[in-house]
Amino acid sequence: MSTPIVRVGDVCDQIRGVSYGKQDVSATPLPGYLPVLRAGNITEEGLAFGDLVFVPKERISNLQKIRQHDVVVAASSGSLDVVGKAAPALTDFEGGFGAFCKVLRPNAKVDPYYFAHFFKTLEYRRRVSALAAGANINNLRNEHLDEMQLPLPSLPEQRRIAAILEKADKLRAQRCATLSALDALTDSIFYELFGNLAADLTGWPVRSLKEACAQISDCPHSTPTWADRGVICLRTSNLTEGGWNWSDTRYVIEEEYHQRSRRGYLQEGDIVLSREGTVGIAAIVPKGLQMCMGQRLVQLRPLISVILPAFLLRYLLYVLSPSRIARVMVGSTSQHLNVKELKELRVPVPPLELQQQFANTLVALNGLKEARRASLDLMNALFASLQYRAFRGEL
Repeated sequence: MSTPIVRVGDVCDQIRGVSYGKQDVSATPLPGYLPVLRAGNITEEGLAFGDLVFVPKERISNLQKIRQHDVVVAASSGSLDVVGKAAPALTDFEGGFGAFCKVLRPNAKVDPYYFAHFFKTLEYRRRVSALAAGANINNLRNEHLDEMQLPLPSLPEQRRIAAILEKADKLRAQRCATLSALDALTDSIFYELFGNLAADLTGWPVRSLKEACAQISDCPHSTPTWADRGVICLRTSNLTEGGWNWSDTRYVIEEEYHQRSRRGYLQEGDIVLSREGTVGIAAIVPKGLQMCMGQRLVQLRPLISVILPAFLLRYLLYVLSPSRIARVMVGSTSQHLNVKELKELRVPVPPLELQQQFANTLVALNGLKEARRASLDLMNALFASLQYRAFRGEL
């Protein structure tokens, strides 16, 4: 017997987000205010409850308070990488969600865990990408979500499938936690060798970033002409905190590669830094990889007689983290790093011998990370295959 197919709108209620004006918002908790989740709080790992805003509680109706098993969806964004991102609420949350988000609240016809897993599938992301493309902003309308097709076996079968997917997802989460622990170890070694440099710059000589770099180049302020193959053209989505994400790699032809590199060709040891979008993330250009910059990026070439890439990268990731970056940010609506002010950023310069000790330690740690990351990539591929089979009635 074939599995019945239903509309997503048949098995959930869709709830609009909270509207509020700038005058209503507080960045810190206040009496009589409640927190609001935004698109940035929706991550691949689930809902993140940091970086909240707070609005008067009368702005949030009881219907708009997040309940356990709600699926929170980023419905509107300037980026297709963000729009459609979804995560379930694991518990009730005494707060709401912003107007650029929607909540899908499953009803009794569907197992909530089965329902939530549908919004993690590659097929869902593909449908979102096809539906949401707009002229100026990417937007998911109510009917886009309601009309999506969902295989709906019996409730016992839904629970069986959900249990299998939950177990597989927990294994992925454990591997992610291992990688996070290795990242924390990197920070611990950094602080052990150099102290809290961002808080106290008096222990070492200090230079401006432009004095510590042989070159600082902004990206071309033009949209690349994409090609099916050729030279890698970097986007902010290719950057992580200290590493690279090649899950969505774009290319340009050779001619455009040279045109986009007129301010400086990327070379091994350069640091590529995001100056807009997800601001302050960066990575070091690896050996043997030809690439150029798309938009919203900055190229830094450390002056190795003064400062080593491994040390500078780790320092920048700290000092330009979201909680500390405001002093070098500009723009009221689309905030970005001011490159001119970035060049004046104060950078401590410990002895090269100490920097080299840190770099050597990172080589060993990065070897462990690569092995764990390769294992995680395999688990992600197997999980995607499991999801595909689950929602085709083949599990």
